[in-house]
Parts: sequence; structure tokens; C-alpha cells
Amino acid sequence: MQRFTKMSRFLVAVAVALASACVGPQAQAEKPVLAVAYAGSMGALMDKGLGPAIARQAHVQYQGQGAGAFGLAHLIAAKQLNPDVFVSVTPGPIRVLQKAGLIGVAVPVASTQMVIAYSPKSRFAKDFMAASAGKVNWYSVLEKPGLKFGRTDPTVDPQGRNIVLTMLLAERYYKKPGLAEKILGGVYNSRQIFTEPSLLSRLESGQLDATSGYLSAVLSHGLPYVSLPAQINLSEPAMMATWYSTVHFSVAMSSGKSQNVFPQPMVFYAAVLKNAPNPQAGEAFVKFMTSAEGQRMFKAYGYGEPKGGSLQ
Repeated sequence: MQRFTKMSRFLVAVAVALASACVGPQAQAEKPVLAVAYAGSMGALMDKGLGPAIARQAHVQYQGQGAGAFGLAHLIAAKQLNPDVFVSVTPGPIRVLQKAGLIGVAVPVASTQMVIAYSPKSRFAKDFMAASAGKVNWYSVLEKPGLKFGRTDPTVDPQGRNIVLTMLLAERYYKKPGLAEKILGGVYNSRQIFTEPSLLSRLESGQLDATSGYLSAVLSHGLPYVSLPAQINLSEPAMMATWYSTVHFSVAMSSGKSQNVFPQPMVFYAAVLKNAPNPQAGEAFVKFMTSAEGQRMFKAYGYGEPKGGSLQ
């Protein structure tokens, strides 16, 4: 029941934030509004890059809201949010909206991989620098007493799920049973859980020593990081069936039921909602993201090229 309450508070907070953005004073201006709900790790790219660019090109008011992609997907499916475009990382949140009949086809627009980001203000910064240079094991630094590690909520955010999967893969890859439990303190550890938009901000300010991160978001924020082997960073679709899929875990959902979580491609997908208030602007935005100019912008913010095909 406690977890359900936390989940409910999260959904209500995001709903209020996005609803306010869509109906505020700017919505009364002459230019039509383009409302975009996106995976929270994309904040820098969306609000400083893609958003302003589409506003100029399509003559719209860009209004974006970032949060955990699963949380956003459930809000949209429940008709509590009504954006024009939804941009997710991994197929899971897209499938939620396809099942609800609100999305037809979602196209891949970028890709990324898991890394460990660290704060240059941390007293462990030199240890992480050594790990980045391959002089010490990265996981041995995360095991140090007193280190503050942050991640996102696995019940509402793909990144929160992906770091658990990464640690489970690390157990197998390095032959270190119990490594995930030692570093994470369980699938859901309230001392480590923060909202996705605030995670890297807390790292920048020095409130946290290290966090899970997508390479794209970490580069966008200009933060130092430790790269992880392809065997555990979830970046290679070719490893999905033969290696990544050897791990999974269970997460408790707001419905009270448990859901088994398996690795999914670290790909960002974009789709226009079938009930979009401004579908033309939404189509223009998705087209821009897949254009040469849009892809140059993704690359400039640290994102990899799209991988795989569209989600039907």
C-alpha cells in the first residue's frame, strides 16, 4: 500500500505539471501549441535543442514535459494527459499506449547506453576517474561505505529498470553473486530513488556521488562518467536474445500486481497520439526528429543513431 501511495503521488504531480503547461497563459496566444511528453532524461535535448528548433520551423509554441516514461504512458492511457507527441525510451511505454489504442506506429529516433555518472564534487571523484581509466573496477567504487548513489523508480521509469538489469548482468559477467543487492539495496530502495528530471541535477550539485545514467543525458549535461562493457550496458540489440535476456526481475505495480521485467532495446521512439489536439504539429515534430538536421542535433547532445525498425 505504501508503494501504491508513492506511485499515486507521482502520477498526480506529473499530471498537474503537464496539464498546467498545456492550459497556461501561453496557450491563449496566437501560435498553436505543440505539447510533447518525453522520457525525463531527454530534458536538455528537448528544451534547449529540438523544442526551440521546431517552434521556429513550425511556428508553434513548444511545451514539453519530461518524466518517467512508464508513468507518462499510464497517465496518457488514462486520459489524464493529452499531449500531441510522446517520446519514450525502450518499447515498453509505447506498447502501453498501443494497447490503449492511442498510438499506431512509433518510429525510432535515437539510441543510447547505460553508464555510471559521477559528480566532480564527490569525495570519490578520484576513485571514479581511476575506474574510468580502467585502473580499478567501477563496481568496487560503488561499494565504498558512505557513497551516495542515485537512480530512478523502476515502477514508473525505464532507466530505473535498466540499472537493475545492468547490475544483474554485471553479476553474471564479472561472476560476482550478490553484486546487485550490495550496490542497489534491493529493486526498490527509497534512499536511492529520485525523479528522472532531478537525478542529474542532484549529481551536478554534489548531493549525490554517482547515479545511473544514459550516455546521451550524461553527455548533454557535460558530466564525467564511467563507460560499461557492451555485455552489461544494454546497447547491443544483437546481444538481446543470447545474453541480455538471461536476466530479469519482478517489480510491484500500482495495481498491486507484480510484473516481470526483461531487457529491452535502448532505443528512443516517437509517436503522434491518435487524439492529439494538434496532430499536424505533432507530425511535423516527428518528421523533424528523423530529418538530417534533427539527427545532427541528437548527435550533438550525445545520442546514438536510431536502431531497429518501427514499432507497429
